[in-house]
Amino acid sequence: MTETGMEDRRVAGSIITPPGEPVLETEDLWVRYGDKPAVQEITLSIPRNRVVAFIGPSGCGKSTLLRCFNRMNDLVPGARVTGTILHGGENLYGPDVDPVDVRRRIGMVFQKPNPFPKSIYDNVAFGAKINGFRGDMSELVERSLRQAALWEEVKDRLDASAFSLSGGQQQRLCVARALAIEPEIILMDEPTSALDPIATQRIEELIFGLKEDYSVVIVTHNMQQAARISDYTAFLYMGELIEYGNTDTMFTNPREDRTEAYITGRFG
Repeated sequence: MTETGMEDRRVAGSIITPPGEPVLETEDLWVRYGDKPAVQEITLSIPRNRVVAFIGPSGCGKSTLLRCFNRMNDLVPGARVTGTILHGGENLYGPDVDPVDVRRRIGMVFQKPNPFPKSIYDNVAFGAKINGFRGDMSELVERSLRQAALWEEVKDRLDASAFSLSGGQQQRLCVARALAIEPEIILMDEPTSALDPIATQRIEELIFGLKEDYSVVIVTHNMQQAARISDYTAFLYMGELIEYGNTDTMFTNPREDRTEAYITGRFG
């Protein structure tokens, strides 16, 4: 029996493969901290130019799984990743793959805004500079800020400190900083959890628009947020992928009892 009092079962077809070209594919992915598995046997496909939400109770492995996609778990002492993650046919954990190059291709926005102690302009330009960008830096900064829906609010004060911005503006600045290195995929780990409702709405609108040019994977505890902004949703529980499919279908007609229990608030 599970914690919800229901029989632990798996329904055939609870994990679907979205149509279209995948931008990321995992096969038998495990993450262990020492001997303890935090993520186990994850096989899923992330579609291109869509928003995918990871949901589940605290400690279920959502953020750990997300960090696998750009090898951030490499920086965690004791973490060990096994299995396969393919991006463009390349195994991101192959012996000849540079983790720094992976992080250039797959950007990340964290739970709390983390601007650098620099100007607004220099925050956006930082990643491009260290990656050897040789184009028009001012044009890149403006384009990135426009994509992050922040340009009109900061265009007259680009030399001001990033810390002069509100929390919501700082988070959009961090999005612009990620976009400036021109990644293919944007990872977001609970990007609105520290924001007020108005700032949260701005970030959600931004995420919804980003999928025209990027693939977005977001971790969220907010069921309404997942329902509003994602095309596909993955429900994780105790390190396992329980159900993965179309968001509208999952929230109206989940295949798994545990999924229904979680999204209706019966546990978690």
